[in-house]
Amino acid sequence: MSTDLYQVKRALISVSDKTDLLVLAAALKENGVQVLSTGGTAKALKDAGLPVTDVSDYTGFPEMMDGRVKTLHPKVHGGLLALRGNPDHEKALTDHGIDKIDLLVVNLYPFQATVAKGASFETCVENIDIGGPAMIRAAAKNYPSVTTVTSTTQYAKIIEELKTNNGCTTLKTRRSMSAAAYAHCSAYDSAVSTWFAAQNEEEPAVTTRAYELAFPLKYGCNPHQLPANIYSMNGAALPFKVLNGKPGYINLLDALNSWALVKEVKEALGLPAASSFKHVSPAGAAVAVPLTDVEKKAFEAPDSLSQSALAYLRARNADPMCSFGDWAALSDVVDEQTATYLKTEVADGIIAPGYTPEALAILTSKKSGAFIVLEADPAYKNPAGMVDYREIGGCVFAQRGHGDKPITLEMMNNVTTKNKDLPEQAKRDQVLSAITIKYTQSNSVGYAKNGMMVGVGAGQQSRVDCVKLAGRKLRTWWMRQSPKVLGLQFKADVKRQARVNARVRFIEGDMTEIERATWQQQFEVVPEPLTQADFDEHMKLLEGVTIASDAFFPFRDSIDVATQFGVKYIAQPGGSVQDAGVTEACDQYNMVQSHFGMRLFHH
Repeated sequence: MSTDLYQVKRALISVSDKTDLLVLAAALKENGVQVLSTGGTAKALKDAGLPVTDVSDYTGFPEMMDGRVKTLHPKVHGGLLALRGNPDHEKALTDHGIDKIDLLVVNLYPFQATVAKGASFETCVENIDIGGPAMIRAAAKNYPSVTTVTSTTQYAKIIEELKTNNGCTTLKTRRSMSAAAYAHCSAYDSAVSTWFAAQNEEEPAVTTRAYELAFPLKYGCNPHQLPANIYSMNGAALPFKVLNGKPGYINLLDALNSWALVKEVKEALGLPAASSFKHVSPAGAAVAVPLTDVEKKAFEAPDSLSQSALAYLRARNADPMCSFGDWAALSDVVDEQTATYLKTEVADGIIAPGYTPEALAILTSKKSGAFIVLEADPAYKNPAGMVDYREIGGCVFAQRGHGDKPITLEMMNNVTTKNKDLPEQAKRDQVLSAITIKYTQSNSVGYAKNGMMVGVGAGQQSRVDCVKLAGRKLRTWWMRQSPKVLGLQFKADVKRQARVNARVRFIEGDMTEIERATWQQQFEVVPEPLTQADFDEHMKLLEGVTIASDAFFPFRDSIDVATQFGVKYIAQPGGSVQDAGVTEACDQYNMVQSHFGMRLFHH
């Protein structure tokens, strides 16, 4: 029979992590709780002058076998498991001199940390806790009257509850902590099982994934998709800190993918990198390469730009309409100039390895204080290891992630065409475009020039359709730099994003009469539509473009299309039975093609 409040009269404490141990013990003393303890925990309490009884004195048996046997005793487990108020159990307690234990505070031997340090097999085995999990399971099973604490983060709640309820805990808390206790043991056992299987190079027969709630989300991808939460792995830290704002489900998908992209680009090229993400694919990505005078005018660039600001401006100007409301990622610490530029753009949030105080002040004031600012941990290692898991429709998919298989400059040295003249700038653009499509929804291709993506074609079933889609974006990017587009005369009150949109629609030209009438109101002088001759004349000036593909080109049609967009350099994995025919097409156009040898599908 469960009662809501149950008084804590006796506690057993045995912890490897002694964070806030003395704070908890002092609170128990204030509430008149008798404390039993073991080994190093008992010593720490005694050294602090706090009253404690050694478990070995209570049980009448010493700790033995190098500490392997300490709490595996009926006087411990009987005290935890006895049903309060049950006549038979109460009699057994009396007959055998067993005291009731109302509070168990245990955290387990640091097995995962020991493995992570590269300890020997024998040392890892000795760090497999036996008595701790046994006590936790016993106490958690008897939740109607026993409170089970397995994390230092729970101490504050217990202390407050004892204070509020005159030394008692509530049934709701005991149930909640019992659930957490079983999850804790499950995660621990899974880590041990996985490690043991790995010693024989086997997959464990059963894999248990333990998640700890980090924070709730407003909703998932859509408002009807509730509940929605973010969890950390095995209670480990997340790969980022939320410095400002409340990130959503898609925000965080964008953040994790965009951060992986810019981090890999920076490592590969040694240049500050930036990306602009929307719906888990990059609208643009770039490195800090100086702007030409024409680019400065076309991108409406500020007079002064830091390296990081320059990278983000380039990334955002690959496809500025798609980048409206984007997620920004920077490889380097965000400075004041980058924050100042970003403040002028419509964006949801940013992830970077750090922020200067001035930059953080600017960004946290954006969107009336709602702008999302995440700080990435560059040294973060996935506590779950190299395998990624995804749960969909009752199935669990597992695969090794490909973040540890970086794209490098050296991979572009495998030139398969007759023309082998590959300048460093072109190789840079090959690496940038290959890494960008690595984090783009497949099928995907991407064009690059001057250290920036200039057209990304994502998520198409046909590869040549990707080439055409990205080519349309590239054409718009290039035509924004044409004399007629640069010469558009806007009215003074037309805002910058409206100017961006107006230029793009001018280039696209497919306006209805109603749309055109509204569009024309933005100009001091209404421009004449672009002609085919305007396109032909400016497009023939485009050269030295790079295209990368996330998988091999199955036919030469992609090469034939790409040559219409100034493509000179190609980066693709290769490996098709049609490689010879595709390479022949490249040779016919005097292109330079690199096979980098790794397919990059991303879903």
